[in-house]
Amino acid sequence: MTKLREDLRNIAIIAHVDHGKTTLVDQLLKQSGTFRTNEHVEERAMDSNDIERERGITILAKNTAVNYEGTRINILDTPGHADFGGEVERILKMVDGVLLVVDAYEGCMPQTRFVLKKALEQKLTPIVVVNKVDKDSARPEEVVDEVIDLLIELGADEEQLEFPVVFASGVNGTASLSSNPADQEENMKCLFESIIEHIPAPEDTTEEPLQFQVALLDYNDFVGRIGIGRVFRGKIHVGQQVALMKLDGTVKNFRVTKIFGFFGLKREEIQEAYSGDLIAVSGMEEINVGETVCPVEHQEALTPLRIDEPTLQMTFLVNNSPFAGREGKWITSRKIEERLRSQLQTDVSLRVEDTDSPDAWIVSGRGELHLSILIENMRREGYELQVSKPQVIIREIDGVKCEPIERVQIDVPEDSVGSIIESLGNRKGEMLDMINEGNGQVRLIFMVPARGLIGYTTEFMSLTKGFGIINHTFDSYQPVVAGRVGGRHQGALVSMETGKSTTYGMMQIEDRGTLFVEPGTEIYEGMIVGENNRDNDITVNITKMKQKTNVRSATKDATNVIKRPRILTLEEALEFLDEDEYLEVTPESIRLRKQVLDKNEREKQAKKKKFAER
Repeated sequence: MTKLREDLRNIAIIAHVDHGKTTLVDQLLKQSGTFRTNEHVEERAMDSNDIERERGITILAKNTAVNYEGTRINILDTPGHADFGGEVERILKMVDGVLLVVDAYEGCMPQTRFVLKKALEQKLTPIVVVNKVDKDSARPEEVVDEVIDLLIELGADEEQLEFPVVFASGVNGTASLSSNPADQEENMKCLFESIIEHIPAPEDTTEEPLQFQVALLDYNDFVGRIGIGRVFRGKIHVGQQVALMKLDGTVKNFRVTKIFGFFGLKREEIQEAYSGDLIAVSGMEEINVGETVCPVEHQEALTPLRIDEPTLQMTFLVNNSPFAGREGKWITSRKIEERLRSQLQTDVSLRVEDTDSPDAWIVSGRGELHLSILIENMRREGYELQVSKPQVIIREIDGVKCEPIERVQIDVPEDSVGSIIESLGNRKGEMLDMINEGNGQVRLIFMVPARGLIGYTTEFMSLTKGFGIINHTFDSYQPVVAGRVGGRHQGALVSMETGKSTTYGMMQIEDRGTLFVEPGTEIYEGMIVGENNRDNDITVNITKMKQKTNVRSATKDATNVIKRPRILTLEEALEFLDEDEYLEVTPESIRLRKQVLDKNEREKQAKKKKFAER
């Protein structure tokens, strides 16, 4: 009979973005007595990165552990956003069961489908947590039915369909086995008990030869690369000589210098770990995700983990605008390349390739959010750089050129349905389903080429007047759709002068389109200062000053009032970019510009391009 480690449970929390995973983990940490009574703990304590806190999303997978009545529960909080799906897949290899968190109002969303499909493929036991039952609009019982339908659709077996359900409010720290909000107990005891009862305990194979597999990477300036993973078999201790089975088939021997266990929000140094434990190991500089650590005398590798391939790429360049070097601390190609290479130490879904130019690199990632967060982190660290328009990565499969297709789920008011169907139809979207929710809301499901979604969010928000919700997740690679898909329909307002924008200059051109800069902003020739109402680019003089004369006007000058300019965020600026433009990013500014700053030179190049296309 198989021996089990009954004192241990390994679970991952999976859900669609913003369904309350991280808040739920906060409550589990607090209610298990992990923190001292007088210890100050931030909300969403697991989201430790500044950007995670600001945006309210989890970007990096985090692990923690709590003790509940003698049982250690290792909890892995996973990202809910599609761009970080690669992290989810690897984490599920480390655990024996999942908590599937579903919003009691929103129900099953695209990412719920994505993460649940991955969990079922791993044959993991799910516990469904219907969260936010305290909301007035909650419909917990219908949501449970939705989960059952989704499980059946995804091919769950009978055992997986017999899942326990816990109804909870992560914000209030309450839970119960009843769907009636009035029955909520003042603690999460029933959730802890469900985990211990339904999640299988790991097998105890401590006496067998070691097998430890790396699922996540961390980096520390003092100890170098740190491999985070699970001991699948045997035991590991500090000072042990082990073999690292590399993905390319080679074997490297090394000595384990440090082992860290997880408890609460802290990593604690431990001397040894046993089968079933989730740990971090340092001592090997070249360790990668999916590689196996085993005894030198008993080399047996585990099946390598599949890492999601990038679907989007951009060119990162050294900033060469007229304002280059004014605001950034790190501006040289050597520093930018060092930073990109260091990102590869921990981000396994990222690729960095050299180009013909020493000042440019092609950086590939899982989506716009994945790459924009890298850019945002770099600017906060003092880097100055330029990036090009994001492009989807076309792959050749069986001799056919294929592009990434996204599954898109949209929730919109009924009066916006027609315009959304038309706009996605223009972007080569194919509608799969249309569900009338009965409360004035309609849910639309589409398959859309990924390049059709680049820059779509802004258009979507204006079409739905800000009331629509759009979610999408990578589905598959399909043969390339012929013709132009997506792209910007409006031209740009491009400055013809260098100087400071003036209220007078802005008033002269504000009826031409939407301005992106405020009065008094420093401008250079070739910089994009707004969006044209029409589909062509026009050059404008936004630095124009009103000529002063010594003739007094009979009517006193009226107070100048200009329309409020639209200040773009980093994501909006990336969406706006066209093929012949760059986005200049510095710690203080985000500027859109033409790749060729001189107007005459741009016109020459446009003529050459037209001639070549004939």
